[in-house]
Amino acid sequence: LQDISSGEIQITDIPVPQNKDGHLLIKTESSLISKGTEKMLIEFGKSGWISRAKQQPDKVKQVFDKVKTDGILDTIKTVKNKLDDPLPLGYCNVGEVIEIGKGVVGFEVGDRVASNGYHAEYVSVPQNLCSKISNSINSDEASFTVLGSIALQGVRLLDPKIGDNVVIIGLGLVGLLTSQILKANGCEVIGVDTDKNKIQIAQKYNIATVNLASGEQSIEKINHLTNKIGADGVIITASSSDNTIIHEAAQMSRKRGKIILVGVVGLDLLRSDFYEKELTFQVSCSYGPGRYDDHYELKGNDYPVAFVRWTEKRNFEAILKLIEDNKIDVKNLISHRYEFSNALEAYDTILNNSDSLGVVLNYVNKTKNIEQRIIINNETGTIPKKKPSIGVIGAGSYTSSTLLPNLHNLNCELHSIVSTNGIKANHLGRKYDFSEVLTDSDLVVNNGDIDALIVTTQHDTHADFVVKAINANKSIFIEKPLAINPGQLDNIIAAYNISKKPIIMVGFNRRFSPLVTKMKKLSDAISDYKTFIYTVNAGYIPPEHWVNDKERGGGRIIGEVCHFIDLIKYFANSAIIDVKSTISGAYNSPQFDSDVVTINLKFSNRSHGIVHYLANGHKSFPKERFEVFGGNKVLQLDNFQALRGFGISGFKKKVLFKQDKGHRNCLSEFLYSVEKGKKSPISLEESIEVTSTTFQLLNL
Repeated sequence: LQDISSGEIQITDIPVPQNKDGHLLIKTESSLISKGTEKMLIEFGKSGWISRAKQQPDKVKQVFDKVKTDGILDTIKTVKNKLDDPLPLGYCNVGEVIEIGKGVVGFEVGDRVASNGYHAEYVSVPQNLCSKISNSINSDEASFTVLGSIALQGVRLLDPKIGDNVVIIGLGLVGLLTSQILKANGCEVIGVDTDKNKIQIAQKYNIATVNLASGEQSIEKINHLTNKIGADGVIITASSSDNTIIHEAAQMSRKRGKIILVGVVGLDLLRSDFYEKELTFQVSCSYGPGRYDDHYELKGNDYPVAFVRWTEKRNFEAILKLIEDNKIDVKNLISHRYEFSNALEAYDTILNNSDSLGVVLNYVNKTKNIEQRIIINNETGTIPKKKPSIGVIGAGSYTSSTLLPNLHNLNCELHSIVSTNGIKANHLGRKYDFSEVLTDSDLVVNNGDIDALIVTTQHDTHADFVVKAINANKSIFIEKPLAINPGQLDNIIAAYNISKKPIIMVGFNRRFSPLVTKMKKLSDAISDYKTFIYTVNAGYIPPEHWVNDKERGGGRIIGEVCHFIDLIKYFANSAIIDVKSTISGAYNSPQFDSDVVTINLKFSNRSHGIVHYLANGHKSFPKERFEVFGGNKVLQLDNFQALRGFGISGFKKKVLFKQDKGHRNCLSEFLYSVEKGKKSPISLEESIEVTSTTFQLLNL
């Protein structure tokens, strides 16, 4: 793991990952350190703040935008939280399949596979990011599969023909693999680098070279080697911020040549370079088609061969075949081998040994039991229990940025924390002094020492955890929403009706904001019926985001608008008797049906609520404004930081030093109810009504 804030590397014991549907659980045999990528990550982590800012100006802009809307304190908190996340290193893994998830096809327990798993003894990887390995290929050789696929994808984008002159700029591992693939394709290859050792390795593969360190001029020599035609194609596999690399690539290209960027270089392009020769420039995306597509990688939906011949998985298979047939040689690219327990020494080698190239980690793991629990604090169990014992299921950004900073000093004992891969849970468990870290949530649900669960997992899992908690007679705080479809909600109701009625509380935290508490008191004093207007500058989320996935996130109305419906209902003190919605014409298409919408709520006491949920505003505008109109009076709440009264006797304005959405108070009320055996601060009946209302809006 890498500490992003400091760049330091550490080896950490975490529980074995929980295998998921569509995934393979793999016991690792070898993994290859990607010297270029991983060295760049480490050096970035160790660089100063000014250097990081220069490298990521888009992130700096995001920070300034957040300061405008949320204030400097909340922005600092968010940035620190991001930098606090540990980063698992590595993506070139080889091992034996020991468990197969539901829905996996084409694999069996005992298969040897190459995957993009981390450097870890056990990894869980989606099936479309795994490929079987022939018995004739050893694990060290097979660990080059993913890196080779990055090289192969660059070649596929170039689409070279037999006899083409192709220049490779940067002869690291990817550059040398690219060169060999091109040679196998019948191309004339010229490698360019400043490293004498890499030049010599390239020459062993019968690749013509340009040694920049010895004073050779790349453009002149390439003109000579190509009989003054120029390069048919240039593939850049170097890692550098230098803008001259692109310029020189254009200079050495023939008219209408192609330039493919696989590495990372400065991209201040000169129009004249590309205009005069009508050059084509393209950036290659990792291992090939399917990369970063959740439908392909996480859900296992393959692209039809007739339309996408070479996906990332099929690129893996092609590289393994090239290794098996000795069309590319990876044995001579291995410069060092280390046992996994000596991984820190391996990273020291890639950082400080300029002659290092392929650094392979070997794993000697004789453990037969799959341990999905690690005890990290034995002291808690020896202390007589005086507070509610809590199990946290989920270790995402909400847990790390909001939940645990508020929870850790409230009246409770932090017993267990769970995440499916164990990495984030391990980090947070040690940071906040939990007793144990796990990757199997059932071990927490069924633990008799735990009084209550707090669940912050993906939306589609919420209802299942609520039912499990009911059946185990455990109190549960479930981060919204309660359920994402009527079937899930029916299961909760059925389980609750035959249960001992444990506390079930949905995390509608806005009710517990200090200014909302004040506003509610002032609103209740208005005897007339009221109109509530809630304006939400929600911000754009791409259609492919998991929240917009109907099966995983339920969409934004179910997943987020429930917050605002709940707050209006809380103020109305009445049942919802009618609900309607109007979709804005700005984004009137299926993927935006819950992004830009106006919702009208009618209550039995003649009150009326309106929610304007808008994803088409500017992010510098405040995110939330809640207004109450009634009895010739108006209350206006801006971003949970400023409350104003108009026509309210004895009240004009109250402003907090910083925004408070009520997260801490919400958790505190839940824990108090658990400890004292009182009713839930928000009744299950209210949460069911709010959830059902979101379903009505979507005609579910």
